[in-house]
Amino acid sequence: MNSAPELQAVLPSPVLIVEDEPLLQQRLHGILLQLGYGPDALLHAASLREARACLAAQPVTLALVDLMLPDGSGLELIAQMRAETPEMGILVVSAWSSEESILAALRAGATGYVLKERDDIEVSMSIRSVLRGGAPIDPFIARRILQLLPLDTASNPQTPSTPVATPPVAPLGEALSEREGQILGLVADGLTNREIAERLFLSRHTVESHIKRIYRKLAVSSRTMAVREGRARGVIE
Repeated sequence: MNSAPELQAVLPSPVLIVEDEPLLQQRLHGILLQLGYGPDALLHAASLREARACLAAQPVTLALVDLMLPDGSGLELIAQMRAETPEMGILVVSAWSSEESILAALRAGATGYVLKERDDIEVSMSIRSVLRGGAPIDPFIARRILQLLPLDTASNPQTPSTPVATPPVAPLGEALSEREGQILGLVADGLTNREIAERLFLSRHTVESHIKRIYRKLAVSSRTMAVREGRARGVIE
């Protein structure tokens, strides 16, 4: 996967990868190389101590941070980086998928949050989003949080009850196949690619190929956007 031309011209560096699992550290390293970074632009730290040493030695413009580190919480590091460099992009790459974890990370100053279990394409998209000034939130967690919003509105008696206009249905364009619609429905339920593959008795590669086609047909670039567009078109409920 080649990096987009607009990213190649403005890649912020250096990038700090804060991860104590060697395999995941190598995986993130490889994703960044595919985005256009050179090896000398990538710094690695396996603990809070090593990360702070890197930050003390040179400024960093982008950081990929795990929350659970051998000598403490990545939240402390996120808060420190945000205080010292307010414009820094900070993407949490974590195995934790609770609302508490993501809200704590965002409050500490994280720009975005993606789960480790996502495939390379999805992690790469999250990094690209941060590079473009976005704030990517893993779709599984975003869906969980969005489910809480109607409860907050309903519990506020002062919220005026005003009619909401029904949004126009987007043009159908190229229709999804029955299998693609089925997979998109499982994506909307918060299942990972691996879980979808197990549910449908497919290979993970096949599921990833279906999701790529879903993205193309719906003209979207993330799971959250695909679910939103699928619902707008009546493909899923």
